[in-house]
Amino acid sequence: MPDKRVCLFAGLGNPGDTYAKTRHNAGFMVVDALSEAFSIPVEKKKFEAVYGRGIIKGIDVVLAKPMAYMNRSGPPVQNLSNYYKILREDMLIIYDDIDLAFGRLKINVKGGHGGHKGIKSIIDTFGGDDIPRLRIGVGRSESGISVSDYVLGRFSDKEKDDLDRIIKTARDAAVTVLCDGITEGMNMFNEKNP
Repeated sequence: MPDKRVCLFAGLGNPGDTYAKTRHNAGFMVVDALSEAFSIPVEKKKFEAVYGRGIIKGIDVVLAKPMAYMNRSGPPVQNLSNYYKILREDMLIIYDDIDLAFGRLKINVKGGHGGHKGIKSIIDTFGGDDIPRLRIGVGRSESGISVSDYVLGRFSDKEKDDLDRIIKTARDAAVTVLCDGITEGMNMFNEKNP
């Protein structure tokens, strides 16, 4: 890829204090970890997103958190990608997944939405599922509560003990995809339990 490419890391979640630190905001947490690690403030507001632009390991990167609520994540991501002329293969969508065990990571080049309304919005908006993504396992509820109540709930005390490490591992996975390519990212992170 050309050196002048711009890459986009878009973490999915819901805006506001009500949703902060919930399972559904795992994507936001990874963007925040990238922001902190590489000193890229995510403060600009445009296209119903907050975002920042900076350099990660010599590569021009936009870190973004769509603010249009989860089920309308697609338009803000598409508007940012159009504005910065970012190709689909230079994007990484980062989001929670109940179909992965808690803490497990999975990088995919493409795929369906699996019932996740944020990634469904992105697939619908872009008109295809060929957008790289990093899924963060949040597991399923063992107490029988609804899926929406579970993902909009906060991590348990037991989960919180491992959460920082999982978010940092997801951050490292995103950087690996950026610097070494998606195949290397899949090889390094898809079968590991952080």
